[in-house]
Amino acid sequence: MHICVLGQGYVGLPLAVRAAEAGHTVTGYEPDRTRCEALAAGSSYVEDIDSSRLQAVLASGAYTASSDPQDLKGFDVAVITVPTPLTDRAPDLSCVRDAGRVLAEWIEPGATVVLESTTHPGTTRDVLVPLLEEGSGLVAGRDFHVGFSPERIDPGNADWRLENTPKIVAGLTEGCLGRVKEFYDTVTDVTVPASGLEEAELAKVFENTYRHVNIALVNELSRMAHTLGVDVWHTLELAATKPFGFTKFLPGPGVGGHCLPIDPVYLSHHVKARHGQTFRLIELAQDINESQPDYVVRRLQDALSRRFRRSVHGARILALGAAYKPDTSDARQSPAVEVTDRLRAMGADVTVVDPYLPVADGGCREIPFGTTTAPATVADFDAVVLLTPHGEFDLVRLAAEAAYVLDTRGVMAVAPHIERL
Repeated sequence: MHICVLGQGYVGLPLAVRAAEAGHTVTGYEPDRTRCEALAAGSSYVEDIDSSRLQAVLASGAYTASSDPQDLKGFDVAVITVPTPLTDRAPDLSCVRDAGRVLAEWIEPGATVVLESTTHPGTTRDVLVPLLEEGSGLVAGRDFHVGFSPERIDPGNADWRLENTPKIVAGLTEGCLGRVKEFYDTVTDVTVPASGLEEAELAKVFENTYRHVNIALVNELSRMAHTLGVDVWHTLELAATKPFGFTKFLPGPGVGGHCLPIDPVYLSHHVKARHGQTFRLIELAQDINESQPDYVVRRLQDALSRRFRRSVHGARILALGAAYKPDTSDARQSPAVEVTDRLRAMGADVTVVDPYLPVADGGCREIPFGTTTAPATVADFDAVVLLTPHGEFDLVRLAAEAAYVLDTRGVMAVAPHIERL
């Protein structure tokens, strides 16, 4: 089939490459010309797709990157994988609408359009379908097929990839569902049919709401445990020995990435805007997790005052990690960045080290710290805050050289000069 994937980011590019490898002819539509040129040259900017994989599908002719809407002509299946960010703390569906308008011109009878972008229930039916029908002059469910299949990409996860992660599929009609499932059966091992579009849309935002709420719970627990003088990390290890009724979540400096800080807001905002009801648990979790970077700063501030009788202002602080998760360059909505921004606003001299984020992308200034010998020593800093435990960081050296470490991820052994959040 001729497959068009609109948006070549961390969701769209893996899908496009996988579809090309599965034998389809794929057009990766990317309106950002700089990105499009990089893809056409065989250079992948998405960590989950090695440039060698991209180059292979380019060389075979199975994949083409394009920023020209005319290359969408004649598609059998078009998948929308564009961002759905927040603007002024409200859902922003402008990219979905733009993609729908671009696609509508090229819809032919029998074609299939699938939305993968995370959004609130009702978006496919109430927002996308009218745009497609208006622009094409065709009727969805009769002349062409429409579906929703939520993305489940976890950047940097080598165990669960696009092809082996169960894929929820939904359609506007039974016929639409059949066509959507037919396509995804060619690129994923398992497809899970949903009874309706809204159930599939709700399932996606609930998956991330579940994580968001439970992370907020352990973040709040960690604060209370610190107040009580109890080791929360050991407490969680003990609780995790229960073989039923418990799932282990860990505290941290906050939540980051595209999903957790954003997706639950889509659900709570939609319920409030449409029905005037408040999703109280989501809003409470949001409040806790958003305040976690401030809590990290307070803990560091207290430690400097208690141990060295000095303030954050003027202190030399080494911040390790800026990405929101280990061993990736993804710094979207990263709480690590929020922590360093707050410390700098208080007058601290902060050096950020993240081997995955060059200065141009993440505002990080690298110093030689990691697995290699370096002239700079950790002892040059008044305190170290470990925000993202990348595998390249030499934690043994850190423990040996640092005057004080605040470990926000619980990966270092507690010592007189090492505290865990």
